[in-house]
Amino acid sequence: MCARKFKARAMRLCRRNEKTGAILYKIVYNKTVWLEVCNEVDKVKFFEKQVKKKTMYEGLIINVRRDVAEIQNGRHVPREVVEHPGGVAVIPVTEDKKVLMVRQYRYPMEEELLEIPAGKLDEGEDPFACAVRELAEETGCTASKYVFLGETYPSPGFCRETLYMYLALDLTYGEMNLDENELLSVERHGIDELVEMIMQNKLPDAKTIVGIMKAKKYLEQN
Repeated sequence: MCARKFKARAMRLCRRNEKTGAILYKIVYNKTVWLEVCNEVDKVKFFEKQVKKKTMYEGLIINVRRDVAEIQNGRHVPREVVEHPGGVAVIPVTEDKKVLMVRQYRYPMEEELLEIPAGKLDEGEDPFACAVRELAEETGCTASKYVFLGETYPSPGFCRETLYMYLALDLTYGEMNLDENELLSVERHGIDELVEMIMQNKLPDAKTIVGIMKAKKYLEQN
């Protein structure tokens, strides 16, 4: 069906949501879908309600659930959820505007990656305390100034992980304190160089992309 006919058919089959006041267009194409369209004043809030949940796997870091959710049209749909304790990422910037990066092998991706320092939260651990700990462990550094750069959801379609980001400034250098089986090296890169690497698809790690871009914007404005 061409876009013009598709739109015309949708416009003919419409009704109003009595609860929200939004217009619902009925689109019949392979199956029926109701699409809510509202004005800027009366915006629709989307939600899903958990009906059932079942843990399918319990691991060292993650658990995996298979849920059933009720969506706004009343239908029940399957949802797969990865439970993750969350983590932190730190962007350490030196006095000469170099970013301390770590290079390590990532087994799931089967390749070596250049990333900002990061790590998972221990149970009940405060994100800021975790950021201080991870910076010291992976780079040997401590910082006298931290700037919280917000939270990110790495894969919200299936994973409950929340990643807390911090910019670390005024660094003091010490010795790394890695876990027994944690193998990595520390490198210094200019922030503009890293942005260029991002644009050239040479830094595919998502948290690194977000962290570097946020850090660059903060440093430009402060």
